[in-house]
Amino acid sequence: MPLINAFRMHGLGNRFIIVDRRKNSIDIPREKIIHLGNLKSFHRNIEFDQIIFVEKEINNTFPITIFNSDGGEVSACGNGSRCVAYLLSKDLNNKEIKLKTNNRLLNAKIVGDSDVQLEMGKPIFEWKKIPLKEKLDHKNITLNIDDREFANGFCLNVGNPHIVFFVKDCFEYDLKILGPKIENHELFPERINITFAQIDNKNNITVNVWERGAGLTKACGTAACATAVAAFIKKLAKNDINIKFAEGSLNIKIDESLNIFMRGPVSEIKHTKLEI
Repeated sequence: MPLINAFRMHGLGNRFIIVDRRKNSIDIPREKIIHLGNLKSFHRNIEFDQIIFVEKEINNTFPITIFNSDGGEVSACGNGSRCVAYLLSKDLNNKEIKLKTNNRLLNAKIVGDSDVQLEMGKPIFEWKKIPLKEKLDHKNITLNIDDREFANGFCLNVGNPHIVFFVKDCFEYDLKILGPKIENHELFPERINITFAQIDNKNNITVNVWERGAGLTKACGTAACATAVAAFIKKLAKNDINIKFAEGSLNIKIDESLNIFMRGPVSEIKHTKLEI
Protein backbone atom coordinates (compact mmCIF):
# COMPACT_ATOMS: atom_id res chain seq x y z
CA MET A 1 0.00 0.00 0.00
CA PRO A 2 1.31 3.50 -0.82
CA LEU A 3 2.50 5.83 1.93
CA ILE A 4 1.64 9.52 1.97
CA ASN A 5 3.29 12.29 3.94
CA ALA A 6 1.16 14.05 6.53
CA PHE A 7 1.47 16.17 9.67
CA ARG A 8 0.36 15.55 13.23
CA MET A 9 -0.71 18.41 15.48
CA HIS A 10 -3.02 19.04 18.41
CA GLY A 11 -4.71 21.95 20.11
CA LEU A 12 -4.99 21.29 23.86
CA GLY A 13 -5.06 17.56 23.18
CA ASN A 14 -7.59 17.81 20.32
CA ARG A 15 -5.70 15.73 17.73
CA PHE A 16 -5.38 16.18 13.98
CA ILE A 17 -3.83 14.62 10.93
CA ILE A 18 -3.22 17.32 8.30
CA VAL A 19 -2.74 16.39 4.64
CA ASP A 20 -1.32 19.05 2.31
CA ARG A 21 -3.02 18.95 -1.11
CA ARG A 22 -1.79 22.34 -2.34
CA LYS A 23 0.61 20.80 -4.86
CA ASN A 24 -0.41 17.15 -5.17
CA SER A 25 -3.83 15.57 -5.46
CA ILE A 26 -4.06 13.05 -2.63
CA ASP A 27 -7.26 11.12 -2.13
CA ILE A 28 -8.10 9.19 1.02
CA PRO A 29 -11.48 7.47 0.55
CA ARG A 30 -14.07 7.66 3.30
CA GLU A 31 -13.71 3.95 4.06
CA LYS A 32 -9.97 4.47 4.57
CA ILE A 33 -10.58 7.37 6.98
CA ILE A 34 -12.92 5.08 8.93
CA HIS A 35 -10.25 2.38 8.91
CA LEU A 36 -7.63 4.81 10.18
CA GLY A 37 -10.10 6.04 12.79
CA ASN A 38 -10.55 2.49 14.03
CA LEU A 39 -6.77 2.05 14.23
CA LYS A 40 -6.11 5.27 16.13
CA SER A 41 -6.27 3.64 19.56
CA PHE A 42 -3.48 1.23 18.61
CA HIS A 43 -1.11 3.37 16.54
CA ARG A 44 0.20 6.47 18.25
CA ASN A 45 1.40 8.02 15.00
CA ILE A 46 -2.12 8.19 13.58
CA GLU A 47 -4.14 9.21 16.62
CA PHE A 48 -6.66 11.80 15.46
CA ASP A 49 -10.07 13.28 16.10
CA GLN A 50 -10.19 14.86 12.63
CA ILE A 51 -8.32 14.56 9.34
CA ILE A 52 -7.96 17.90 7.57
CA PHE A 53 -7.02 18.42 3.91
CA VAL A 54 -5.43 21.73 2.88
CA GLU A 55 -6.45 22.63 -0.67
CA LYS A 56 -4.90 24.84 -3.35
CA GLU A 57 -4.88 28.55 -2.62
CA ILE A 58 -7.67 30.66 -4.15
CA ASN A 59 -7.34 34.47 -3.90
CA ASN A 60 -4.92 34.28 -0.94
CA THR A 61 -7.32 31.94 0.87
CA PHE A 62 -6.76 28.26 1.63
CA PRO A 63 -9.82 26.01 1.49
CA ILE A 64 -9.81 23.18 4.02
CA THR A 65 -11.83 19.96 4.01
CA ILE A 66 -12.49 18.29 7.36
CA PHE A 67 -13.45 14.71 8.21
CA ASN A 68 -14.21 13.25 11.63
CA SER A 69 -12.67 9.93 12.60
CA ASP A 70 -15.98 8.22 11.70
CA GLY A 71 -15.49 9.32 8.08
CA GLY A 72 -18.15 12.03 8.12
CA GLU A 73 -17.34 15.41 6.56
CA VAL A 74 -17.93 18.41 8.83
CA SER A 75 -18.09 22.14 8.21
CA ALA A 76 -16.02 23.44 11.10
CA CYS A 77 -13.20 22.56 13.44
CA GLY A 78 -11.86 25.47 15.46
CA ASN A 79 -8.76 23.85 16.96
CA GLY A 80 -7.97 22.12 13.69
CA SER A 81 -8.23 25.39 11.79
CA ARG A 82 -5.84 27.00 14.25
CA CYS A 83 -3.36 24.15 13.70
CA VAL A 84 -3.62 24.45 9.91
CA ALA A 85 -3.09 28.22 10.15
CA TYR A 86 0.05 27.68 12.23
CA LEU A 87 1.37 25.07 9.78
CA LEU A 88 0.80 27.37 6.80
CA SER A 89 2.26 30.37 8.62
CA LYS A 90 5.51 28.46 9.15
CA ASP A 91 5.62 27.33 5.53
CA LEU A 92 4.78 30.75 4.07
CA ASN A 93 6.51 32.90 6.71
CA ASN A 94 3.29 34.86 7.17
CA LYS A 95 1.64 35.60 10.52
CA GLU A 96 -1.82 36.08 8.98
CA ILE A 97 -3.59 33.23 7.18
CA LYS A 98 -7.05 33.06 5.59
CA LEU A 99 -8.89 29.73 5.57
CA LYS A 100 -12.20 28.71 4.02
CA THR A 101 -14.43 25.89 5.20
CA ASN A 102 -17.48 24.90 3.21
CA ASN A 103 -19.57 27.52 5.00
CA ARG A 104 -17.23 30.13 6.54
CA LEU A 105 -14.20 32.33 5.93
CA LEU A 106 -11.78 32.22 8.86
CA ASN A 107 -9.10 34.84 9.51
CA ALA A 108 -6.21 33.55 11.58
CA LYS A 109 -3.37 35.42 13.23
CA ILE A 110 -0.28 33.95 14.87
CA VAL A 111 0.24 35.64 18.24
CA GLY A 112 3.49 35.06 20.10
CA ASP A 113 5.34 31.79 19.59
CA SER A 114 2.54 29.28 19.26
CA ASP A 115 -0.76 30.98 20.06
CA VAL A 116 -3.23 31.30 17.21
CA GLN A 117 -6.22 33.63 17.17
CA LEU A 118 -9.06 32.66 14.87
CA GLU A 119 -11.95 34.90 13.87
CA MET A 120 -14.86 32.46 13.75
CA GLY A 121 -17.63 34.75 12.48
CA LYS A 122 -21.09 35.00 14.04
CA PRO A 123 -23.25 32.32 15.63
CA ILE A 124 -26.47 31.18 13.97
CA PHE A 125 -29.65 30.84 16.05
CA GLU A 126 -32.35 30.20 13.43
CA TRP A 127 -33.84 26.77 14.12
CA LYS A 128 -33.75 25.65 10.48
CA LYS A 129 -30.08 26.55 10.17
CA ILE A 130 -28.85 25.04 13.46
CA PRO A 131 -30.61 22.74 12.34
CA LEU A 132 -33.43 21.45 14.52
CA LYS A 133 -36.15 19.11 13.28
CA GLU A 134 -38.90 21.52 14.34
CA LYS A 135 -39.39 25.11 15.41
CA LEU A 136 -38.52 25.37 19.11
CA ASP A 137 -37.00 27.96 21.42
CA HIS A 138 -33.33 27.27 20.71
CA LYS A 139 -32.37 28.79 24.10
CA ASN A 140 -34.52 26.35 26.07
CA ILE A 141 -34.37 22.83 24.70
CA THR A 142 -35.48 19.87 26.83
CA LEU A 143 -34.46 16.31 25.97
CA ASN A 144 -35.63 13.07 27.56
CA ILE A 145 -32.86 10.47 27.58
CA ASP A 146 -33.32 7.12 29.37
CA ASP A 147 -36.26 8.48 31.38
CA ARG A 148 -34.14 11.40 32.54
CA GLU A 149 -34.90 15.02 31.64
CA PHE A 150 -32.16 17.35 30.44
CA ALA A 151 -33.60 20.87 30.49
CA ASN A 152 -32.52 24.36 29.42
CA GLY A 153 -30.26 23.24 26.59
CA PHE A 154 -29.02 26.11 24.42
CA CYS A 155 -28.73 25.23 20.72
CA LEU A 156 -26.76 27.21 18.15
CA ASN A 157 -24.52 26.78 15.13
CA VAL A 158 -20.97 28.16 15.05
CA GLY A 159 -20.05 26.46 11.79
CA ASN A 160 -21.45 23.20 13.16
CA PRO A 161 -24.41 22.44 15.48
CA HIS A 162 -24.05 22.48 19.27
CA ILE A 163 -26.17 22.07 22.36
CA VAL A 164 -24.88 23.44 25.67
CA PHE A 165 -26.19 22.52 29.11
CA PHE A 166 -25.11 24.66 32.09
CA VAL A 167 -24.80 22.49 35.20
CA LYS A 168 -23.23 22.53 38.66
CA ASP A 169 -20.69 19.79 37.92
CA CYS A 170 -19.97 19.10 34.27
CA PHE A 171 -18.13 15.86 35.05
CA GLU A 172 -21.10 14.38 36.88
CA TYR A 173 -22.44 13.38 33.46
CA ASP A 174 -21.01 10.31 31.74
CA LEU A 175 -20.69 11.45 28.15
CA LYS A 176 -19.50 8.04 26.97
CA ILE A 177 -23.08 6.93 27.63
CA LEU A 178 -25.04 10.16 27.13
CA GLY A 179 -22.99 11.57 24.25
CA PRO A 180 -24.08 9.14 21.50
CA LYS A 181 -27.72 9.30 22.62
CA ILE A 182 -27.90 13.10 22.54
CA GLU A 183 -25.77 13.34 19.37
CA ASN A 184 -28.21 11.08 17.50
CA HIS A 185 -31.44 12.39 19.03
CA GLU A 186 -34.25 12.75 16.50
CA LEU A 187 -34.42 16.52 17.13
CA PHE A 188 -31.06 16.98 15.39
CA PRO A 189 -31.21 16.02 11.68
CA GLU A 190 -27.45 16.56 11.22
CA ARG A 191 -26.58 15.19 14.68
CA ILE A 192 -25.05 17.55 17.25
CA ASN A 193 -22.06 18.34 19.47
CA ILE A 194 -22.73 18.28 23.20
CA THR A 195 -21.23 20.36 25.99
CA PHE A 196 -21.90 20.21 29.72
CA ALA A 197 -20.55 23.44 31.17
CA GLN A 198 -20.05 24.71 34.71
CA ILE A 199 -19.66 28.40 35.47
CA ASP A 200 -16.60 28.93 37.66
CA ASN A 201 -16.98 32.72 37.59
CA LYS A 202 -17.86 35.46 35.07
CA ASN A 203 -14.66 34.89 33.10
CA ASN A 204 -14.03 31.15 33.48
CA ILE A 205 -16.06 28.11 32.44
CA THR A 206 -15.08 24.43 32.71
CA VAL A 207 -16.50 22.08 30.09
CA ASN A 208 -17.00 18.41 29.31
CA VAL A 209 -17.46 17.83 25.56
CA TRP A 210 -18.71 15.11 23.24
CA GLU A 211 -17.94 15.76 19.56
CA ARG A 212 -20.28 14.62 16.83
CA GLY A 213 -18.53 11.87 14.88
CA ALA A 214 -15.39 11.91 17.05
CA GLY A 215 -16.64 11.12 20.54
CA LEU A 216 -15.14 12.21 23.84
CA THR A 217 -12.32 14.64 23.04
CA LYS A 218 -9.86 16.49 25.24
CA ALA A 219 -10.79 19.83 23.68
CA CYS A 220 -13.08 21.28 21.03
CA GLY A 221 -12.71 24.79 19.63
CA THR A 222 -16.24 25.19 18.31
CA ALA A 223 -17.65 23.87 21.61
CA ALA A 224 -15.66 26.57 23.40
CA CYS A 225 -17.16 29.20 21.08
CA ALA A 226 -20.69 27.83 21.46
CA THR A 227 -20.38 27.70 25.26
CA ALA A 228 -19.04 31.24 25.48
CA VAL A 229 -21.81 32.64 23.28
CA ALA A 230 -24.53 30.79 25.18
CA ALA A 231 -23.13 31.90 28.56
CA PHE A 232 -22.84 35.52 27.39
CA ILE A 233 -26.39 35.63 26.03
CA LYS A 234 -27.76 34.02 29.19
CA LYS A 235 -25.81 36.63 31.22
CA LEU A 236 -23.87 33.89 32.99
CA ALA A 237 -20.50 35.24 31.86
CA LYS A 238 -18.85 38.29 30.34
CA ASN A 239 -17.75 38.62 26.72
CA ASP A 240 -14.12 37.68 27.48
CA ILE A 241 -14.19 34.09 28.65
CA ASN A 242 -11.65 31.34 29.33
CA ILE A 243 -13.04 27.92 28.44
CA LYS A 244 -11.15 25.31 30.45
CA PHE A 245 -10.29 21.85 29.13
CA ALA A 246 -8.17 19.10 30.67
CA GLU A 247 -4.94 20.34 29.07
CA GLY A 248 -5.49 24.10 29.13
CA SER A 249 -7.82 26.91 28.14
CA LEU A 250 -9.10 28.67 25.05
CA ASN A 251 -9.86 32.35 25.34
CA ILE A 252 -13.07 33.43 23.61
CA LYS A 253 -13.91 37.08 23.02
CA ILE A 254 -17.28 38.20 21.65
CA ASP A 255 -17.71 41.69 20.18
CA GLU A 256 -20.83 43.86 20.05
CA SER A 257 -21.95 42.23 16.79
CA LEU A 258 -21.44 38.73 18.26
CA ASN A 259 -18.35 38.07 16.16
CA ILE A 260 -16.35 35.33 17.91
CA PHE A 261 -12.56 35.43 18.38
CA MET A 262 -10.86 32.28 19.70
CA ARG A 263 -7.26 32.25 20.92
CA GLY A 264 -5.12 29.45 22.28
CA PRO A 265 -1.92 27.41 21.88
CA VAL A 266 -1.14 24.77 19.28
CA SER A 267 1.41 21.99 19.42
CA GLU A 268 4.64 21.64 17.51
CA ILE A 269 4.38 20.17 14.01
CA LYS A 270 5.27 16.49 13.67
CA HIS A 271 5.72 14.54 10.46
CA THR A 272 4.02 11.21 9.92
CA LYS A 273 3.15 8.81 7.10
CA LEU A 274 -0.24 7.30 6.35
CA GLU A 275 -0.61 3.94 4.62
CA ILE A 276 -3.44 4.20 2.12
